Amino acid sequence: MDSAFLPLTRREMEERGWEQPDFVYVTGDAYVDHPSFGTAIISRVLENHGYKVCILSQPDWKKTESIRVFGRPRLGFLVSSGNMDSMVNHYFVSKKRRPTDAYTAGGAVGRRPDYAVSVYGRLIRKAYPDVPVILGGIEASLRRMAHYDYWSDSFRQSILLESQADLISYGMGEKSIVEIADALQAGIAVQDLTFLAGTVYRTKQIGHIYGGEFLPSFADMKKEPALYAKSFRIQYANTDPYNGKPLIEPYPDGSYVVQNPPCLPLTTQEMDDVYRLPYTRTYHPSYAAAGGVPAIEEIKFSLISSRGCFGGCSFCALTFHQGRIVQVRSHESIVEEARMLTKDPDFKGYIHDVGGPTANFRHPSCQKQLENGVCKNRQCLFPKPCPNLNADHGDYRKLLEKLRALPGVKKVFIRSGIRFDYLLADKDPSFLRELVQHHVSGQLKVAPEHISDPVLFRMGKPQNGVYERFVAKYGKVNEELGLKQFLVPYLMSSHPGSTLKEAVELAEYLRDHRLRPEQVQDFYPTPSTVSTVMYYTGIDPRDGSKVYVCKNPHEKAMQRALMQYRKPENYALVREALYKAGREDLIGYGPQCLIRPRGAKAFGTADRPAQGGQKAKKPEMPKKKKTIRNIHQKKGGKKG
Repeated sequence: MDSAFLPLTRREMEERGWEQPDFVYVTGDAYVDHPSFGTAIISRVLENHGYKVCILSQPDWKKTESIRVFGRPRLGFLVSSGNMDSMVNHYFVSKKRRPTDAYTAGGAVGRRPDYAVSVYGRLIRKAYPDVPVILGGIEASLRRMAHYDYWSDSFRQSILLESQADLISYGMGEKSIVEIADALQAGIAVQDLTFLAGTVYRTKQIGHIYGGEFLPSFADMKKEPALYAKSFRIQYANTDPYNGKPLIEPYPDGSYVVQNPPCLPLTTQEMDDVYRLPYTRTYHPSYAAAGGVPAIEEIKFSLISSRGCFGGCSFCALTFHQGRIVQVRSHESIVEEARMLTKDPDFKGYIHDVGGPTANFRHPSCQKQLENGVCKNRQCLFPKPCPNLNADHGDYRKLLEKLRALPGVKKVFIRSGIRFDYLLADKDPSFLRELVQHHVSGQLKVAPEHISDPVLFRMGKPQNGVYERFVAKYGKVNEELGLKQFLVPYLMSSHPGSTLKEAVELAEYLRDHRLRPEQVQDFYPTPSTVSTVMYYTGIDPRDGSKVYVCKNPHEKAMQRALMQYRKPENYALVREALYKAGREDLIGYGPQCLIRPRGAKAFGTADRPAQGGQKAKKPEMPKKKKTIRNIHQKKGGKKG
């Protein structure tokens, strides 16, 4: 037993001399005590405030006794599915089971239930009917109000009701969890905790709520999906701690689910304090025999520099979970952690990442945010950068310079992704030059996501012309530095707004730029995103307009196959898609054709059979565009 870890077993709790924990933290992940894991952060924050926390990792949800390992906690149970929504963790977008689980020892599957938070909550309620149950983490945060669930293809009530819990601490939770703990410690009943920012609670009395805004009722939304688009629009406009209102969602039994405004963002000092807590930075030693927890390998030598994102991508839930106000750690805090990494025996001199949701966001998008909050009805970068946008990479550049200068550090990479439109908005070109010269490992991953402007609009992404400008600048800087580094674009099929017409346009783009993605990403409707609302309702909640949604599995397969039209196994789907889109002109032997006629040899081999004794000619290949000639990687792509 390593006493540096919080207790994972009753024996470890007793070895600390504890008779009873203050909180039992139930999680669907294996216990990894690293600040990239929410369980580690919340448990260490509570420990720092004097509370005794035991970790109940992956209990057997089929047995009530599994919840009683540590006995009755003095103040309550904390419940999380882990670092991922349990359904995303378990299933591909096709709804087929994933073969491994990176957040379980040895990558084993089956250690947590589907809809883990709800299952754990009901199990606790059965074992201890009167003990407070507080939900947190990504699954609870994004299901805190009524929502569409892709896996069951149903409209579901708040997870607070499904789990039979008392309270949700949504968002990142460091502030709200301490306030909850202090209130319970002071003897306030959990039913009376209706006043805390960053929480969601259930009530039958709403007279105490000042300035609240009603959402459509659950019953009405379930009957009329278009009302969910209206509800989501209201929720989306109230994700800011400075100007957000309490939101009230009525339910058929006469009760209400109430969401208080979010917690205030952490200051730099508060962020530093969180990341300076005594994490062991690895998995519990009891997992060593199984080979450890695979997820640690992805982040072991990476540094978190920020949280929050004002990018506003429609398919991303960060606005609902971390918020749009960027919060950062100080240079000193990050450099101190980097020095710790260099002392690790496994460190080879390479820092794998320095970033956050978007690596090159290191301060709020404008000065107004810290006084008045983010704009309710305006995005910072979409459809074009706001005139008030402060596009400045100076702080980030200085941070990277300090990290590169550390003894033992050979290279500092940026792998968490950059916003190329934000980079272009910076009038100082020096960051792009330093990025190319020092922080790219042969290829830079970027996320244009699509090339059709109508689809990009639904995605909340900049127009394709912006990406083309970035490609040209990236290529020019590489040429000036005598480097040959590639771009690997992440692309997505079947996003709301994408018909076969736009899917074919994307295939033509791949043809023209000689891109052959080995793996592609189909749109995945996860809870609480603008795109998922479009998928369910056929309405863009931002403006109320109707949106084409590809739901038919066969059409989704065609759109996906078009992104890999060169694969022989995709031939029939690609051919069918081209006929349905009225693009038979792309079936043939010309340089612009995607596939050969049925029975002909595959693209890139011999041409059609020679006639009249003539020698068969090799098909002419389409010419590459000069601006991107040598900077798109031929192979690559996002995992499906």
